[in-house]
Amino acid sequence: MEEEHVRFMRAAIEEARKAEAIREVPIGAVIVREGEIIGRGYNRRETDKDPLAHAELIAIREASEHLDAWRLLNCRLYVTLEPCPMCAGAIVQSRIVQVVYGTHDPKAGCAGTLMNLLQEERFNHRVDVVSGILQEECGSMLTDFFRRLRGKNKPGGHQ
Repeated sequence: MEEEHVRFMRAAIEEARKAEAIREVPIGAVIVREGEIIGRGYNRRETDKDPLAHAELIAIREASEHLDAWRLLNCRLYVTLEPCPMCAGAIVQSRIVQVVYGTHDPKAGCAGTLMNLLQEERFNHRVDVVSGILQEECGSMLTDFFRRLRGKNKPGGHQ
């Protein structure tokens, strides 16, 4: 299973690179069912001027269209950054069975870091969580992005 997780996390990283290419925070996601990617998404909040344009939500929408259903039964979501509260809620609501993420989010992570909405016992659905897949690569992509961004905002910073 580890090999499969790495393969699909690489696909999520490819999505994150699309966000990075348009100067968005590099976060990417894919949804997999029976070994096939049925949904892809990358962060587009600035581009779309939409606070809901998170990678996970875009991938969920695409997978739902693919299946012609709102229940994403037997689906796994791979995402480069631990889901935020909004995305964790959407993941639970869409009945995704497993979330596999790359790096923790100390500011908004709701798959175990700040809280664990994905496995909240009071909800009618709980999601299996796997963390740390290609963690270093996922984390450094974000760190490098913000380092470059801060460099541009400093007096004398490089473009």
